[in-house]
Amino acid sequence: MKAFILAGTLLAAALCVQPVNAQEPADYPSKPIHILVGFTPGGGPDITARYVAQKLGKAWKQQVIVDNRPGAGGTLAAGMVARAAPDGATMLSVSSAHAIAPILYSNLTYDTFKDLSGITLSAVSKYVLVVSPSLGIKSVKELIARARAKPGSLNFSSAGVGSGTHFAGEMFKAMAAIDVVHVPVKGIPEALTETLTGRVQFFMAPIANAVGQVKEGKLAGLGVSSAARDPLLPEVPTVAEAGVPGYESILWFGLLASSAVPKPIVTKLNREIVRILSEPEVRQRWIPIGLQPQPTTPEGFDKLIRDDVATFTKIARGANLKAE
Repeated sequence: MKAFILAGTLLAAALCVQPVNAQEPADYPSKPIHILVGFTPGGGPDITARYVAQKLGKAWKQQVIVDNRPGAGGTLAAGMVARAAPDGATMLSVSSAHAIAPILYSNLTYDTFKDLSGITLSAVSKYVLVVSPSLGIKSVKELIARARAKPGSLNFSSAGVGSGTHFAGEMFKAMAAIDVVHVPVKGIPEALTETLTGRVQFFMAPIANAVGQVKEGKLAGLGVSSAARDPLLPEVPTVAEAGVPGYESILWFGLLASSAVPKPIVTKLNREIVRILSEPEVRQRWIPIGLQPQPTTPEGFDKLIRDDVATFTKIARGANLKAE
């Protein structure tokens, strides 16, 4: 089962910060910078991008604009950035779904590895396995026992086929060795509603979206997806300690650019954004909403994406998910 552990456990190896490069271009940026977000406002890619945009614009005295371009699971915006002029004026804010896209979409307009390159990871988060209290299930072991007693009778929700919540659920299904049915819906709010009402039995929800309902008792939190417990829900065990040893699923967010952008510009972007993400203020703002700032080198972020594509490919194969 070790093959299912996501690359989140490897993040520490990528945390070293690049030294200042003497060749960094003094005249960059000379025009406004755009950060494209392939999702609607309010999610992790949008929240992290807007914070970086505000701070970067202030530091460089240049306009930094966040442009939401939702569609096709974030791949529409990714294609636009891959084809953008390689001058560092266009970045892409992504989530873990970026590493799922090449597995599920056979008609991408860009090559995930050749056309886009990392600037830095921005933040990591996690999921919490939630069920409706009306089910009477109070632990991961009870959920597994019920699923094994009646194979195919339980289902789990997700924010859509190929979403991070889908793959986190599929990994739980595989590692717990249970037969449950995937029920995709439009998005995270809808998946939470389906779980709240008991129309689906469980959901691996992003902790930022579910923490309030768990604390209020509207949802029962059975386990968090990280290797250690989360300070937002300290009483909730990890999925690993609650009954599925080795389970870990990390949700991440980061910034990319076209691979054709010159290295000195990427280095300058990385250095400044890493500085922004290392300030105490960002932790004060993000940790209460379930985001852990975690800047990396460009190479560290590229490695994380490659590792996650490999891991997600194994999950997709095990779940018999095929590219469209």
